[in-house]
Amino acid sequence: MSIYARTLSVTEYRSFPSFELDLARGVTVLVGHNAVGKTNLVEALQLLTSGRSFRKPSPRELVRAGGPRCAMKLTLEGEGRVIDMGCVVEDGKRSFMRNGKRCRAAGVRGVVPSVLFCPDDLDLVKRGARLRREALDGFGIQLNESYAQLASTYERTVEQRNSLLKEPFCTRDLLDAWNDSIASTGAALTVHRLALLSRIREHLIDVYAGLSGGEAADVSYAPSWGASDATVLLADTDASSRADRIEAVRARIASALDERAGEELRRGITLVGPHRDEIAFTIDGRDARTFASQGQQRSLVLAWKIAEVEVTREILGRPPLLLLDDVMSELDETRRQAFLGLVGGGVQTVITTTNLGYFDDSALERAKVVRIGGGSR
Repeated sequence: MSIYARTLSVTEYRSFPSFELDLARGVTVLVGHNAVGKTNLVEALQLLTSGRSFRKPSPRELVRAGGPRCAMKLTLEGEGRVIDMGCVVEDGKRSFMRNGKRCRAAGVRGVVPSVLFCPDDLDLVKRGARLRREALDGFGIQLNESYAQLASTYERTVEQRNSLLKEPFCTRDLLDAWNDSIASTGAALTVHRLALLSRIREHLIDVYAGLSGGEAADVSYAPSWGASDATVLLADTDASSRADRIEAVRARIASALDERAGEELRRGITLVGPHRDEIAFTIDGRDARTFASQGQQRSLVLAWKIAEVEVTREILGRPPLLLLDDVMSELDETRRQAFLGLVGGGVQTVITTTNLGYFDDSALERAKVVRIGGGSR
């Protein structure tokens, strides 16, 4: 393992006055009753590796009740260096640091990316498209700074255009001034998405087949600008054709914006662009959101997360930090064992649980078990 997370320390953070966690290079199991702070530690690990939290808290929510500030630090080690990632919340503001120097969130992500799997992720297949877009973008942002910048720029552009659409003086001519920004930035973001989704798809198909005993799963991308098969249009990852692909998508988005301008003016919202695109799963050619059983949907999510681990290895040349928050209780025995078997090879993993009975003796012998509220072994 090239770089790994060695020690997490927190002060006046969430439920902890102070706490220090030494992590194993392999598997660390955090065990304890509900509401003792296991998920809080997982959140801190995610914040200090990805620059974001799955809970989407305000800065003040990170501070222990009654306290003026909180601090978190994660020490990374490997490749002959030690890197300290930090986050301080004070006066309602959150600041990141790298080796003691203040930085943006981008400064802490990408060295050791994290892949999080929590109970809410089990709804990824059946809930709205926004969750699937956020899952793909959140992963891409950790791996590529250009992806992060495009996603941020596009989000701001849509917000500004939506504000204009809500004004009574808004006209088609005014909208036209914004259409090129939406189309150009949106096209670049879409091509980034499809390149990443293509990588995830390759692994998801194989992993799901192994979890399900041979069923055929797939994932596809349906853009709001109406192409019948965007995956085929954009799947070619040859760098020499990237500019051509971006231009082709830009023209489609621009045309769709022009066609739907009247409807957008009536509704006061931007209806075309990556923020309206769909990512859809199928099993044996049928829509998984409608036809898949709960077990099949959960296997799809497992396959997606394992695919993220493998894609991280491919792109960065090293595995991510895998964070499994209270999912063992949500999976049946077959899926628990299949998942643990698939992620065990060289992937630093932190698992939270209320019950060590979900793990066999051999798994526990290889893991470091930390009892939150108790000792460790």
